[in-house]
Amino acid sequence: MITELYNRLTEVLRSVTDDEGRSLINHIDLWNQNVEFIEEDEAWARPAVFVEFGEILWEPLKGPALMMRGRGEVLLHVVTDWKGSVADGSGSRNESLEDYTLPELIHDKVARIEGSSFRNVHLSRTIINHNHQELLENIEVYSVTYQRTLC
Repeated sequence: MITELYNRLTEVLRSVTDDEGRSLINHIDLWNQNVEFIEEDEAWARPAVFVEFGEILWEPLKGPALMMRGRGEVLLHVVTDWKGSVADGSGSRNESLEDYTLPELIHDKVARIEGSSFRNVHLSRTIINHNHQELLENIEVYSVTYQRTLC
């Protein structure tokens, strides 16, 4: 279930491209406090997307099979280099504001995914984290419905 969703996310994140067909995402990985420990971590290219799986709340489904339905969240940490001020008249304004379009391009791909063990993937929240000096982190929070058959 988690493996299926992670593999599907990786596939669609790789398909986020510019007008010339070049990938806009240079690194995809599981979240492990990567931004907080950037000095201690192995170097990773940006833009990067880290996938974090949140808590899943399970409930049994009625019927003859032992089926469970879960509702949970998947957080996509979209990390880019901070390119400078966006103040009115700033020379870096347009380039810096482009970092806010990458999550929108990602959403266009992620909102349509489903698999045998998950569905109903939809954006529920966006959190913009400005506390990393040279980095910008947009956290896109998606709600997901999971399904699991118990043996």
